[in-house]
Amino acid sequence: MQSPWREVSLSDLPLREDLKLQQAYGAPQFDAPVCLNVNENPYPPSPSLIERIAVAVADAAREANRYPDRDFAKLRSHLAAYLTHDTGVTVDTSRIWAGNGSNEVIQQILQAFGGPGRTALAFTPAYPMYDEYCRTTFTDLHTLARTEDFTLDLNQATDSIRKHRPSVILLTSPNNPTGTALPIDDIRAILDVAPGIVVVDEAYAEFRRGEVQSAVTLLPDYPRLVVSRTLSKAFKFAGGRVGYCACAPAVIEALKLIRLPYHLSVFTQAAACAALVARDEMLSQVEAIKAERDATVCWLRSIGLAVADSDANFVMFGKFPARHQVWSGLLRHGVLIREIGPPEYLRVSIGTAAEMASFRAALLTVMAAA
Repeated sequence: MQSPWREVSLSDLPLREDLKLQQAYGAPQFDAPVCLNVNENPYPPSPSLIERIAVAVADAAREANRYPDRDFAKLRSHLAAYLTHDTGVTVDTSRIWAGNGSNEVIQQILQAFGGPGRTALAFTPAYPMYDEYCRTTFTDLHTLARTEDFTLDLNQATDSIRKHRPSVILLTSPNNPTGTALPIDDIRAILDVAPGIVVVDEAYAEFRRGEVQSAVTLLPDYPRLVVSRTLSKAFKFAGGRVGYCACAPAVIEALKLIRLPYHLSVFTQAAACAALVARDEMLSQVEAIKAERDATVCWLRSIGLAVADSDANFVMFGKFPARHQVWSGLLRHGVLIREIGPPEYLRVSIGTAAEMASFRAALLTVMAAA
């Protein structure tokens, strides 16, 4: 039977010219037995925590006919208490903002401080979404390549900042996809010459090694610094879609000018608050993941591969002249990782001990066949 709908293709629509050659961001999705491709925490919430979140959401549903608190004061209070606990820096509610994942928070920053005629600066390889934030806010993105060991050439960075005077600088520590963290002194040196907003994306901060300081420690001295974080990774709350940032209250006033009305639902706020109340339980496997990450780094190096130092819950490794062949071989053996980063590298998220054993066995088999 012929469909009554008149269909059109994307090329038939009046799409913006700058979007016509673009592809939507997203990791390939396959139903593989072992999925180690999107940097999730592999451990689900416990049954008791699931129950507490369900009760909180049910309570919120009783007032679902009303709009949520548009400034989400209770959630901001919980986030401020957690960040103070994690970093040792007293962060009050007035310095916390949140959104639907740290993606929305960083996009809001570009909406407020980027735009036509303005420039952002990032250091590659970097999180691919930075390109999209800039494209959708009509902000010109200037990039500088990282060094061979994926650190920053600080002199080159500061010279570029003086030359281009970017309105927004995007730093990532630990960096995705490399896993490398920035020394706090490098962040401070960039802040000292930056003319605009400096965003330090700390989505993976809870996995950093002990000697790596959070950029939150710099907030008291730098009012144009924004430190973004998320509950998606260490908090095993990726499905909850909650990210946040710490910054000066004036920055939050700017973000309120461009945020969508009531952008965090009552259900999101309720579930996130329940998760933050149980932060010790939510973060209970972080040390195990860090230990598995360090063991993975050592093992990959022991079989002759190049591995970037990682302070995240993933490891970037190579070098493979035909990395897609290795990626495809792993998938055929039931292990899905990410084909991302420099051309000869792959990235594996840290899973459970059993999942990592499957990864190691599959990689050895694929490399032997190659």
